[in-house]
Amino acid sequence: MTRKRRRLYGVLLALLALGGATALALTAFQDNLVFFVSPSDVAAKPIGPERSFRLGGLVEASSVKRLGDGKTVEFRITDGPHAVPVRYTGILPDLFREGQGVVVEGKLIGGVFQAREVLAKHDENYMPREVADALKKSGHWQEDKKP
Repeated sequence: MTRKRRRLYGVLLALLALGGATALALTAFQDNLVFFVSPSDVAAKPIGPERSFRLGGLVEASSVKRLGDGKTVEFRITDGPHAVPVRYTGILPDLFREGQGVVVEGKLIGGVFQAREVLAKHDENYMPREVADALKKSGHWQEDKKP
């Protein structure tokens, strides 16, 4: 085997290893990628039950219902024109209440969003950027008036 041929095989082997590493990295990113959508986005384009995503908006007034087991809560998230029912089993954040901004992460199964995590805003001045953008887009954003 000539020196030129050994060098060619070495370069091809390095390119193959680089391609394999890139494929593994992209596969790992795809598994951990979570998109944010609003209730209007869900109404416009349904998402399959195998896809995990974040849903954000306001907790609809008079929609929070605690089920008999004491751990499961059902409520609706709205961005104004559309609302999505949510079911969550676990402990809700202390700041969770009707009319507040919230982001939930989970899957849409049978028309009901099965949440595995609920994130509520942490003070009166903060709202997740995605939720604020979705509310502005739907025309339901209310600017805080400070004296």
